Amino acid sequence: MPDPLWRHIPDLLACFLVVGVHWQFATWAHSRIVRGVVWALAAWVIASLLTGMSAVAWHLPFSYTLSWFRGGGIAWGITSLGVFVLATLWRRIPKPSFDPERRNLLNVARLAVVVAPIATTGFGVFVERHRLTVREIEVPLTGLPLDLDGLRIVQLTDIHCSAFVSRKDVARAVDMANTTHADLAVITGDLVTTVHDPLDACLLELARLRSTAGTFGCLGNHEIYADAEQDATREGARLGLRFLRGEAQALRFGKANLNLAGVDYQRMRQPYLTGAERLLSPGDFNLLLSHNPDVFPVAEGMGFQLTLAGHTHGGQIAIEILDEYVSVARFFTPYIYGLYRQGPGAIYVSRGVGTVGVPARVGAPPEVALIRLRRQA
Repeated sequence: MPDPLWRHIPDLLACFLVVGVHWQFATWAHSRIVRGVVWALAAWVIASLLTGMSAVAWHLPFSYTLSWFRGGGIAWGITSLGVFVLATLWRRIPKPSFDPERRNLLNVARLAVVVAPIATTGFGVFVERHRLTVREIEVPLTGLPLDLDGLRIVQLTDIHCSAFVSRKDVARAVDMANTTHADLAVITGDLVTTVHDPLDACLLELARLRSTAGTFGCLGNHEIYADAEQDATREGARLGLRFLRGEAQALRFGKANLNLAGVDYQRMRQPYLTGAERLLSPGDFNLLLSHNPDVFPVAEGMGFQLTLAGHTHGGQIAIEILDEYVSVARFFTPYIYGLYRQGPGAIYVSRGVGTVGVPARVGAPPEVALIRLRRQA
């Protein structure tokens, strides 16, 4: 179901930002034609933002062309902001007195300032979003049962089977996951992006996942937006995929019990994991599947030794500045990508497979995650 309009305030604020940036571009332009192009690009970005809001997109017919129109517009919006920031900084740098050789050098540098964000976005669209790899992560855990030492869990998340991620792309991710010969396969939400996306095709590919204990999962926020929670649960069960919706499943590995629990998407800034205490199995190893990684402190406090999550895409667009990665995700959660520890508990947040909003990844390539549990003395 679509979000209420008040949840789209960030999109509306982004529209005002787009107008401001392109207004500045227009003042820098020296010809009426260039100014016309600038305002046409601004209109493209604004139309992309407005038609991408779930409250609007819900009522529009499905079209791959429209999806790429939106994605391209948002990509240009991000790129134009980069151009604006670099160009503004460039204009504040004192320029040397006139010298033909220096002037030519400055012209080349100015061109590089404009081209760099465009080239980076192009790389993210055409190269990096396709650089899917298997990432192996060792998770040392105190008190891990001996028979769970070395257990391999393969995780797929944020697949977003859509105009930007084809069934062939999903099949490639599944094939990579199967090469790990995992003991357990898990899916942590966002199978699709919108109500129009091919959920059935995505589930058919995910049903090919192979592991010793089978495939389990939880659902994400986009299953809510796509009104796909019931369909995913029902069709998944028919295909051998069990989505744990406030449920737990006992799994046996040797002499050790692993209690696998899953919850539906936990909305941010609301009480997390209400009633999830009942999913715990005292004395066993408790593993939680949650699409939203923000639940980690609550999950650890309850007694879940490990949480697996996604949702952030690792930032999706993450730029390294002074050895720090800067992304929009940092404004929403401290758990963006990788392994985090608190007390005896841990969470791994995967970058996932697909993209949402814009068909690009920069500094956050997609991954199939292979988590290896290790016994820590």
